[in-house]
Amino acid sequence: MSWLLALPILIPFLTAICAFFLRRTGWCRWASVIGSGVLLAVSLLLFATVLREGVVAAQMGGWPAPFGITLVADGLSAVMVVITAITALAVAVYASAEISERQVFLGYHALFQVLIAGVCGAFLTGDLFNLYVWFEVMLIASFGLLVLGGKKSQIDAGIRYVMMNLVSTVFFLTGVGFLYGMTGTLNMADLSLAVQQLENQSLLTVVAVMFMVAFGVKAALFPLFFWLPAAYHTPSFSVSAVFAGLLTKVGVYALMRAFTLIFVEDVAYTHQILLWVACLTMLTGVLGAAAQSDFRKILSFHIVSQIGYMILGLALYTPLALAGSVFYLVHHIIVKGNLFLISGVARRITGSTELSKMGGLYKSAPVLAFLFLIPAFSLAGFPPLSGFWAKFILIKAALEIEMWWAAGVALFVGLLTIYSMTKIWAQAFWEPHPEEIEPSLKSLSNFAQVALLLPIAGLALLTVVIGLNPEPFMDFATSAAGQLLDPSDYVQAVLGVTQGGTR
Repeated sequence: MSWLLALPILIPFLTAICAFFLRRTGWCRWASVIGSGVLLAVSLLLFATVLREGVVAAQMGGWPAPFGITLVADGLSAVMVVITAITALAVAVYASAEISERQVFLGYHALFQVLIAGVCGAFLTGDLFNLYVWFEVMLIASFGLLVLGGKKSQIDAGIRYVMMNLVSTVFFLTGVGFLYGMTGTLNMADLSLAVQQLENQSLLTVVAVMFMVAFGVKAALFPLFFWLPAAYHTPSFSVSAVFAGLLTKVGVYALMRAFTLIFVEDVAYTHQILLWVACLTMLTGVLGAAAQSDFRKILSFHIVSQIGYMILGLALYTPLALAGSVFYLVHHIIVKGNLFLISGVARRITGSTELSKMGGLYKSAPVLAFLFLIPAFSLAGFPPLSGFWAKFILIKAALEIEMWWAAGVALFVGLLTIYSMTKIWAQAFWEPHPEEIEPSLKSLSNFAQVALLLPIAGLALLTVVIGLNPEPFMDFATSAAGQLLDPSDYVQAVLGVTQGGTR
């Protein structure tokens, strides 16, 4: 079991080493693709094991918990590793046609794989300090990818990105220090038991707010999100896609883990803050998107608004709401990464991402237009695609506990999302090109057409599958939400003790 839990971290690191030494050759791209394929196979094996056996845990080096390094996978961890691997494979294939030889030589594929290792490590770690370590691995790799190419806009975005993450790190480490001083442990399963014994629950609530700020920066929550739309439109489209799909979701995952396993003694206060933050995140993100006229900037602001939906489920803190958050996480990673990949192809054949300089794609590239409609409609919540079910579950959860205003915000944001997607469709796809040219996929080489469109089609198909057959995905999301609300199996797997503290 220890190898099965460690492999999703080790495989990307080994792939990164191979890609670095092969960066002067054409094999570098294929090393990244093959490594991502192996990661997907291993992640599916881990997922199947969790479905069969429940929560699984391993202690690295033979050190018993809570003293050693713990890796643990429950339903949420396992599905996030699978979605990470799917995203990694799609982006690796896409990058084989998009990333230039110079960027390959500068280490794109090595940095990309290190980033994937950091993401998998964050999902599988059972220790708060090691979560910090994986955040730093992700920060280093993502900063390298963000500034790769050295454009002025990239450097500017990179500085903002790092500065905000340094703020997050300060809050995170401060909170970690307080927690360790109060409990003597940083193992998350052990913490879930230790915090119940604390006399000063008010101080624990203060620490909880510190973690809320730290993870809120990572997740791009209101009012800490401004770094994201300033950064995500500057790097290559492969980088934008993996950032959009995965980076903020690690922050969402950390919030879901911390505020269901550790900080649950003052739910009326902490989750009320999360509820307001979620709604304000949805509103500011979608209003920002409505004001933009650049394809990637619109998508970047929509990352912010959609993060609000995920946090809404955590804030409502009911079984259905948390199931909705899990469902939304899976849906959004697929859809949002795909939309950024589509924007990259549109840029290749029209020469711009500014909507006023695009056009004619419906007539000259109907395949791309069709592939755009699937994730765009899903993001907006059209039935029967995955986004409809994700929004439906969360709105139903809000209505069940009579949070009418939260449900109203979610519906309003969905309408404005439709407006943004319609604006992209009208200007980039439906209206003729302003220079009266017909941008065509035929301008790309045969290899580029396959490498760019295959992952887009695969992700679109996955969106349709989830939408047309949501029941098994919802059943799994419900099971994962149950594990979050009742972490006794998690604690038992890691420590060998019950939630009450007996062996």
